[in-house]
Amino acid sequence: MRTIVHFGGVILSAALIWFTVSNYLSAGQIAEENLRGLALSLTSAIENVAFHDPSLQSLGTFQSHDIAFFTLTDRKSLCRFHTNPDLIGSHIQETAPLATLKDGVISSERVILRTGENAFEFNAPVHLPGETLALRLILHTYRADAVVRRARLNMMVLFALLAAGWILALALHRFTRREEQHKLEMARRESLAQLGEMGAILAHEIRNPLAGIKGYAQVIAKKPEDERNGGFARRIVLETLRLETLVSDLLSYARSERNSTAAVDIGEVAVHTADLLRHEAEQLHVEIVSECPEGILIPGNRDRLSQALLNIGKNAVQAVSDGGTVRITVETAGRQAIIRVCDDGQGINLEDMSRIFEPFFTTKARGSGLGLALCRKIIEEHGGKIAVQSVAGEGTSVTIAIPISQNY
Repeated sequence: MRTIVHFGGVILSAALIWFTVSNYLSAGQIAEENLRGLALSLTSAIENVAFHDPSLQSLGTFQSHDIAFFTLTDRKSLCRFHTNPDLIGSHIQETAPLATLKDGVISSERVILRTGENAFEFNAPVHLPGETLALRLILHTYRADAVVRRARLNMMVLFALLAAGWILALALHRFTRREEQHKLEMARRESLAQLGEMGAILAHEIRNPLAGIKGYAQVIAKKPEDERNGGFARRIVLETLRLETLVSDLLSYARSERNSTAAVDIGEVAVHTADLLRHEAEQLHVEIVSECPEGILIPGNRDRLSQALLNIGKNAVQAVSDGGTVRITVETAGRQAIIRVCDDGQGINLEDMSRIFEPFFTTKARGSGLGLALCRKIIEEHGGKIAVQSVAGEGTSVTIAIPISQNY
């Protein structure tokens, strides 16, 4: 996108420069055409006055702001009229008027007067009764050249604006790049900080089971025939399973790729989750109640959804005291499947509510803190949302909303 913007800026700048330079170059031609047209008009007017007054005295009152001076010369190079009366009757040294009388050709050119002024010279024949005179007309170019000056000014202003615009754009680009690099650096530092924090938590979580495994193994090694070895071996297995669960949860949370999706009956998944929880719930004297109608299909991965519901269900069962109830319900609301897991347990403290989805945050003595973080990740992978409502001492309600695909 940035490349397209830069390319568009270059094309627009080139087009503006081409237009302005072309306008400036054509302004000189326009000025010349304006001077030539003005000269032709003045020549016609002078010829008309001279035609009606062969004495040429009336030309003395002929005035125009554009005329520097003009002369009428006959074939003998005698000045018959000059705007400077002192030069009337003198011989003209210029060859252009004689060439005009000889060839009858109209000519024009830019000249520099003795005063240093840039002027426009126009030579043309003037036909009078009985003779033809050569008109040499010198015009001021200031008004005609205004179009050139305006075009030059426009070009300079445009160049200045383009230069300022590109300087500003480059400065903004450099600032943006530095800001992006700063953000990347801050993100990298934050990632390193999180990685360090995660490493410290993992080291703590892994060190405790390993210490237990090591201790039990040392006892068994020293007294292989001891009757307590069976209990120690079972504890080694439990600690090993704890490590295995931690690693599995960590891998599941770190996994970023989407699994293949298919039509999943979320009601059937919820019923299966309730069945898996019943054994643990019976040991804790907790009742599992499920109201999960089947036939509500969502696109997703059954194993991942089952893992999320099982984690939430286990949290609910472990939070309920003896004789409590965990209720699992599934229903639809519009084009969404709503799954709720409610318990009447101890609830969550208000100060902990904002952190319950953070990885490795837990209030349990032997928890990894990845359960709810993993659940939210799985639900969001399916385009859904998860929300928790809890009142300390009254219970907790976890609500999951997942879109139902139009194809199912």
